[in-house]
Amino acid sequence: MAGAFEANNIRKTTSVEKTSLNAWLVVFTAALFFFYEFIQMNMISSLNQDLMRAFHVDATKLGILTSCYFIANVIFLLPAGQILDRFSTKRIILISLAICVAGTFLFGLATDLTIAALFRFMTGIGSAFCFLACIRLASRWFPARRMALVSGLIVTMAMLGGWVAQTPFTHVVEMLGWRHTVRVDAIVGLGIMLLIIMFVKDYPQGENEAVEEQRTQLNHMGYFTTLRKAYFNRQNIFCGLYTSLMNLPIFLMGAVWGSLYLEQVHQFTRDQATMITGMVFFGTVIGSPLAGWISDNMRKRKAPMLIGAVAYLVLILTIIYLPNINFYAYIGLFFLLGLITSTQVISYPMVAESNPLALTATSVSVVSFLTIGGGGVFFIPLFGWLMDIAQQLSTHTASTNSTIYSAHSFHIAMLIMPITAIVAFLIAAMTKETNCKRILQD
Repeated sequence: MAGAFEANNIRKTTSVEKTSLNAWLVVFTAALFFFYEFIQMNMISSLNQDLMRAFHVDATKLGILTSCYFIANVIFLLPAGQILDRFSTKRIILISLAICVAGTFLFGLATDLTIAALFRFMTGIGSAFCFLACIRLASRWFPARRMALVSGLIVTMAMLGGWVAQTPFTHVVEMLGWRHTVRVDAIVGLGIMLLIIMFVKDYPQGENEAVEEQRTQLNHMGYFTTLRKAYFNRQNIFCGLYTSLMNLPIFLMGAVWGSLYLEQVHQFTRDQATMITGMVFFGTVIGSPLAGWISDNMRKRKAPMLIGAVAYLVLILTIIYLPNINFYAYIGLFFLLGLITSTQVISYPMVAESNPLALTATSVSVVSFLTIGGGGVFFIPLFGWLMDIAQQLSTHTASTNSTIYSAHSFHIAMLIMPITAIVAFLIAAMTKETNCKRILQD
């Protein structure tokens, strides 16, 4: 079976050695789905106080509401890779995007917390497929030597969506109100669906035989065998854990808690706060292709990952403990935070190089599963819970319904990040260097 995979890989490598303009059009039209999902993922940062008032919730409950999006991710990531490796990528994108758009629209109508959580769950289903679909398409349309750069550019598309969910989204909320803004957001999703229908293709012309052969191999191996090969591969697990831990600033400071921290602790306006948190995404916009380009040109994967973890540790400690930081200093620090943690994108080509080509989407789903499961499902609610516990202890009350938190409460919760930066360094040290070449596994 390994020999069949190897022969198929050789055939595929030669067929996409010359990258066409059409390849860029296909992959980056599909990446609009990833862009759109990152708006849905991160808009809570701009809506957190509106949602706390609308649903009468504290930080813990807001964290749980937010995590429903990520719970859907984790549940559907397991089958998502298998589905994308076996069926039409374009068709799966359109179905999952349609579910996401419906969930977004209905979330804007919800008046009950439980119903709102259900619609956030619906929205999160699409996110399980968006990045895997882009990597699946990229692996068919681009040669392996360009995968780190292309992966970085795909992530850049997502980070642009994360930035849109900050200050631009806040301005629209101020003009229209949060419910109308979310409905407009759903309409934008419909426009992206039309572009995907027009421009996305599953694979280059003449590649149908190779793709069908890969699908036949996967069918012969069976669902659980391919799942085992992907999810019990140590390299995949290490890469997934590294990405999960390096991605925490995006989840914690960009998606949910950053703007609340800046408003309540440093007395910035909402516009100023979301402008600062938006710099995390803007930094990642620059950093993702840059990290991919550096890694590709160094012909190394581990070294940039290790350097990124060390720099992340130093920077997050600076943000937490450096006193009297003004607005412009925060702009620079949050930009650097996004830039430095962009080394997380190197995990994706490393995984693609460490697994058979036919298992690309399933293998990359391990990284997404651990990233979403760790950051979205576990750490976002943990952050909110730590804030509430610290607040209760400092005020000596059994509970609090206040939505105003002290600097101490935020700083206790923010200690998650320097601790996980150290763990990310140790995990990167345990990965196997691929030297930017495909290493086939049995």
